[in-house]
Amino acid sequence: MKFIHCADLHLDSKMETNLDREKAAERKSELFDTFRRMVSYADDNGVRAVIIAGDMFDTAENMQLRIKRRVLSVMREAHDVDFLYIKGNHDGKLFLENEEKPENLKLFSDSWTSYSYGSVVITGRDYEACAGEDSDFYRSLDLDGDKINIVALHQTASRYSGNGGEGSISLSLLKDKNIDYLALGHLHSYSRGKLDDRGIYCYSGCLEGRGFDECGEKGFVLLDIPEDDPFSKRRIKAEFVPFSYRCIREVKIELSGSAGDEELEGLVSKALSDIPESDLVRVVLCGEVDENTDIDTEYLEKRFGDTFYYLKFKDETRLLIRPEDFMNDISLKGEFIRLVSEKKLKREDKQEIIMMGLRALSHREIDIWK
Repeated sequence: MKFIHCADLHLDSKMETNLDREKAAERKSELFDTFRRMVSYADDNGVRAVIIAGDMFDTAENMQLRIKRRVLSVMREAHDVDFLYIKGNHDGKLFLENEEKPENLKLFSDSWTSYSYGSVVITGRDYEACAGEDSDFYRSLDLDGDKINIVALHQTASRYSGNGGEGSISLSLLKDKNIDYLALGHLHSYSRGKLDDRGIYCYSGCLEGRGFDECGEKGFVLLDIPEDDPFSKRRIKAEFVPFSYRCIREVKIELSGSAGDEELEGLVSKALSDIPESDLVRVVLCGEVDENTDIDTEYLEKRFGDTFYYLKFKDETRLLIRPEDFMNDISLKGEFIRLVSEKKLKREDKQEIIMMGLRALSHREIDIWK
């Protein structure tokens, strides 16, 4: 028996943070189409149910009616697949307002709710802002140890007991609860770990990255439970399936000393050589460079920009300054460096001030955006 665990679809996101209006509209369309493709994958591969562990939408109050109805239509068309939908902190309560609920859409509430599929029981509850150790959140979770138990939540998991902050749960208080697989949403990158001797916890991550805080492969987790012997030692086989249209990547290039235009372009070209043209890329230039290195990010974006769907350069280099080299320098530059060096400031702050000052003295444009 197969299940899909996904989360954090944010289907109505505007996608305008880095993109122009045309590409933002295209990415928004791709966001929904990835959901539709995942449902087709489930239907074609005998997946019994799709677990959506929260944040199917981005802004419940401003949810577009056409997006909501498209989601419901896609669900209805996949009538052999159930959709088990946990409300996340973004979802609100307006999803089904004035809409008929598809028969294959199963909802949860603010108390534990379970759905059974033979030997497999899927239990969950909607997002809670606080799940402190004194609440009934943990005490009221009662699972049959003779079943294969999947628990679905939209929460941030902490190893420690007590309240680890808004929207957090304690993994230690979920141990020995007969959980085989803890399907989590809320964090947008795939990760997994051991819950106890019986089960694991897993974040599926989001289906599509939306910004440079969501870099890397995105997709869903395919759960496979052998029907001939569901209680074998394998119990649940969980496999991450990369599924996004595009990958968002951040590439760091370490510079040292003097870097001329030709050398810098060569380093960039090499760093980007294996990245698909369909991806969104941010190149971060870092390291210590001397004062003769003039990094023109605008030129680099024009030089390489046509290669990728989106490309941005970010200059985080630091100016390599040895104050002792300027002890006897009688120029304005030497006086400026000595003055800053004598101040009681952090080394990083001195570097930043000196870099900006030297660029100003050299009549260079000062790019203070980070």
